Amino acid sequence: MIADVVIAGAGPNGLMLACELSLAGVRPLVLERLPERTRENRANGLVGQVVRMLDRRGLYERLTGNQGPPPPAPGFVFGALPLDLSALDDNPLYLLQVPQLRIERMLEERAAELHVEIRRGHELTGFTQDSEGVTLQVGGPAGPYTIETRYLVGADGGHSVTRKLAGIAFPGVTTDETIARTAHAAVPAGLLDPVSGGLDIPGYGPIPPFMHHRTERGLFVYAPLPGGPAPLISTMEWNGQDAEGPLTLAELRASARRVLGADIAFGPPDGQGPHLMRKLNGGNTRLAERFRDGRVLLVGDAAHVHSAIGGPGLNLGLQDAVNLGWKLAADVRGTAPAGLLDTYESERRPAAERVVMSSRAQSALIAPGSEVTGLRALFAELLGDPRNVRRIADLMSGADIRYDVGVDHPLAGRWAPDLDLKDGARLAELTRDGRPHLVDFTGGDWGYPATAALPGSAVPCTALLLRPDGYVAWASDVPRPDAESRASLRAAIQRWLG
Repeated sequence: MIADVVIAGAGPNGLMLACELSLAGVRPLVLERLPERTRENRANGLVGQVVRMLDRRGLYERLTGNQGPPPPAPGFVFGALPLDLSALDDNPLYLLQVPQLRIERMLEERAAELHVEIRRGHELTGFTQDSEGVTLQVGGPAGPYTIETRYLVGADGGHSVTRKLAGIAFPGVTTDETIARTAHAAVPAGLLDPVSGGLDIPGYGPIPPFMHHRTERGLFVYAPLPGGPAPLISTMEWNGQDAEGPLTLAELRASARRVLGADIAFGPPDGQGPHLMRKLNGGNTRLAERFRDGRVLLVGDAAHVHSAIGGPGLNLGLQDAVNLGWKLAADVRGTAPAGLLDTYESERRPAAERVVMSSRAQSALIAPGSEVTGLRALFAELLGDPRNVRRIADLMSGADIRYDVGVDHPLAGRWAPDLDLKDGARLAELTRDGRPHLVDFTGGDWGYPATAALPGSAVPCTALLLRPDGYVAWASDVPRPDAESRASLRAAIQRWLG
């Protein structure tokens, strides 16, 4: 057997899963049909819990050079409506403006450090499976060959070959009413607002940066990404007429004129690329009927596709990979308790359903029409209440996720809070090994090796068991360990770790 697990797809989700499996002592092999890494940048940053998840693997520091914890975002946007997050206690929404190409490069470098083999130009063409493993048919530069493995994971995108070969249905809705255009472009210096960093367009007015700016005729976005080759200009129109052929700056300029009712003299971007020039007609919202078929599993876009509004894609997909990695590794090693691998779908499919719900709601809020304008006015009033802002922020970040871990404690099943350990380190430094940890605030004997943490009012527990994916499997409030609390800890360890 060449590898314990074969992953089809070397995008961010496939690479993240490969790193997680390797951390857990399992040999992954990654197959990628493209002969070299794509130069097309499909996303421009990370939104949500994924930023803190990367911090807990030491990858946030690699992307930013910052050694401390990531700061929460002071504001964001929901359905082209501003979210003021500055007043929230324990703000859950984190942003990291990093091009996807850079994320992929970083993850590939990390995978190489962990001795992960990546075969570029090798494409999955078929497979058969039985109770012991999967036999793959692969097309490579030297011709077809076969691979035997314990498990196959499809991380091969929305048009997943893995999903299709497994016969997993992909129900959902396809729409053709929108045309989205995005390109790197130079903007005349006279239109730049030095205070806001946005635009001030004669005949129209100010346009803030990085915000979805809705008019009755469509959507406009100006995103001067730090470190990027040029600002990104995006438009979206409904029921418009598409010009034939690839997108041009002239077509984008005409679209912006229709959306804003004012002209912006875009120019070609300066410097070397890659420069984005993309046009998308319509959209898909689809969710795989199941995330597993025997020894074949799906992660990321192979399992779910949806609107990109709000930036949920990598937040959802990378957390799929981290949730699956430790469970699949335990199964391969033979240490997994019964049913552990089944919890991948039972935990992550509801998370995908919430992202689909959120993206659909936002898509409805940005559409043209006087009825939508009235709905937006109502939503704007609702977002004046910090409680509603908090609820939306939890939804967009994924902080509202609570897995059923079988323990009745407010922290159980939730993302573990950031903690300061007694040796001066942060929890994020403890979790870089991808292993479970028992964190203790009492100084007592729980019957298992524990890491001591500094007690504080922000942590409503006296001990917690941290799963490898950063979620709390068990927590206790007892001031000192006793027989009952030790027994409940033992049960949690047996349920999740074997």
